[in-house]
Amino acid sequence: MEKVDNYIEKEKKWKEETKLLRELCLECGLIEDFKWMHPCYTFREKNIVLIHSFKEYCALLFHKGALLSDTSNILIQQTENVQSARQIRFTEAQQIIDLKTTIKTYIFEAIEIEKLGLKVKMKKTTEFEMPDELIKAFEENLDLKNAFEALTPGRQRSYLLYFSQAKQSKTRETRIEKSTPKIFEGKGYNER
Repeated sequence: MEKVDNYIEKEKKWKEETKLLRELCLECGLIEDFKWMHPCYTFREKNIVLIHSFKEYCALLFHKGALLSDTSNILIQQTENVQSARQIRFTEAQQIIDLKTTIKTYIFEAIEIEKLGLKVKMKKTTEFEMPDELIKAFEENLDLKNAFEALTPGRQRSYLLYFSQAKQSKTRETRIEKSTPKIFEGKGYNER
């Protein structure tokens, strides 16, 4: 695929690793695509894996990695808020070569998960922690509470994650204050 060829051509640090991962995915019978500005490999139009490049490593991201058995204990959850995806990280081509059989096993398991139609049980918005500062803001401003509750669950989650990531109470208060106009507009944290 031309877009993937171009991606690999522009890759500076992880070119060899990306080529090896691409080869592995194609050997497993996956269909090559390009999504979210990265090489993506699918089975029956369902996303199986994505090749990512980061500063410190490159990774093979399994979209439903949380459902994999991970018998070799090599899958990494990027952050505590990532519910479904898991990565295998690499810092050199030899790691991919050494793990070739294991990686293929994981890919074939991911394909089976898709064949069975399994889904990752996602946390509901109500299961996310609501910061005390937001509860206080709701108590002081019922219109804000109503506007927040009128947001879609995804927009509510985006704010809950954004507010909760702040380590200090004052920072959480500032984030809530600055986000209030967008909440009243019905927009999520990442929307303009």
